[in-house]
Amino acid sequence: MFEGILIAGFGGQGVLSTGQLLAYAGMKENKHVAWIPSYGPEMRGGTANCGVTISDRPISSPVVSEPTVLIAMNRPSLEKFEPAVVPSGLILVNSSLIHIKTKRSDVKTVYVPANDIAESLGNGKVANNIILGVLLELTGVVSTESVLEALKEVLPPKRHNLIPINQEALEKGRQLAREFKAS
Repeated sequence: MFEGILIAGFGGQGVLSTGQLLAYAGMKENKHVAWIPSYGPEMRGGTANCGVTISDRPISSPVVSEPTVLIAMNRPSLEKFEPAVVPSGLILVNSSLIHIKTKRSDVKTVYVPANDIAESLGNGKVANNIILGVLLELTGVVSTESVLEALKEVLPPKRHNLIPINQEALEKGRQLAREFKAS
């Protein structure tokens, strides 16, 4: 198993923390992992992306130049990174903020109204974990349990009160993916 995942969006959308969650969860499952963040100087509101590689075998390069999965949290990220996804790859689109369709017919695309669902849960900042839940359900790259354990390490102790809402967001995403698979 080899997963090269590219997560991209604006700073403040949880792009980097989503990558960290995946990397920590992979380590908890004794997999080989790499996580490479990239962000503009603006931090919040600027561009941010990270590449995450999770594999059962050693990773030769941590750079994710041809992702098998793209999580696009905003339109500029979709437009920039969509061409890099490998044929038969997966693109998860935050359809709350991206109102265009992908141009590729050789990949599987799932449109997730992540911000809308997060707002309905009462915390717009968990949109990243809505999409992460979809990823977990569709790919099985790591288990939800490992991600929940990783949350305890990625979130500082003063933010552990947010673990239940993040867990709820992951489950909402997984539920959405199950509905997508059934249709």
